[in-house]
Amino acid sequence: MKTRLIVLLALTATLASLQAAELNQLTDREKADGWRLLFDGVSTKGWRGYKKDSFPATGWKVENGLLQKVAAEPGIDVITEEKFDDFEFQWEWRIQAKGNNGVKYLVTEERPGAPGPEYQMLDDMDNPDAKVGAKRTTASFYDVLPPSADKKLNKPGEWNSSRLLIQGNHVEHWLNGDKVLEYELGSAAVLAAVQQSKFKNAKGFGTKIKGHLLLTDHKADCWFRNLKIRELPAKGTLRG
Repeated sequence: MKTRLIVLLALTATLASLQAAELNQLTDREKADGWRLLFDGVSTKGWRGYKKDSFPATGWKVENGLLQKVAAEPGIDVITEEKFDDFEFQWEWRIQAKGNNGVKYLVTEERPGAPGPEYQMLDDMDNPDAKVGAKRTTASFYDVLPPSADKKLNKPGEWNSSRLLIQGNHVEHWLNGDKVLEYELGSAAVLAAVQQSKFKNAKGFGTKIKGHLLLTDHKADCWFRNLKIRELPAKGTLRG
């Protein structure tokens, strides 16, 4: 029995290793189209803590090709070392039951209370924030604009695929292959919606800046993989 258990554990470890090796890779077509990885699957290279010089020692870990927010450990938000202006960003994620996380973009460290717009990632069925309204559910511009009501969201523990496009003032949120929200930074409609949100007193919030990408620490287990980005040519932009 002991020998069988050892063999089973060895096979499990081998399978995890093989699965990890298949993750966080770019196809030749993606490389030709300008995509590059933001997470290599084995390290936190290219990332650091928000308003910190290094990656946090606790709260996040890399294992089996995944970047995990560890709920049981104290941590902080993490950001890309680079800043981005016009780009497409794609990533896959899964979250624990009742969990909450998100990706913030065009992030500045000069406005800690509202560092940037957030693509919300949530257990829409059982997290209390979803009960506040559609503007706080998955793929929303958190607390500002809701996603499509007919979006396709997989249940907690299953993987979702998300995409963010920013070109000039134009922003698109995608979820599992569908565009579920689009808006224009700095537009009258967005600025009016900001004034109805918790960010109404945040100077410049909802307008275009060049900034970091940020993965939030919301005290829930959340896993990320296949984070990739490509920069785009600029369009006309209204900047804050």
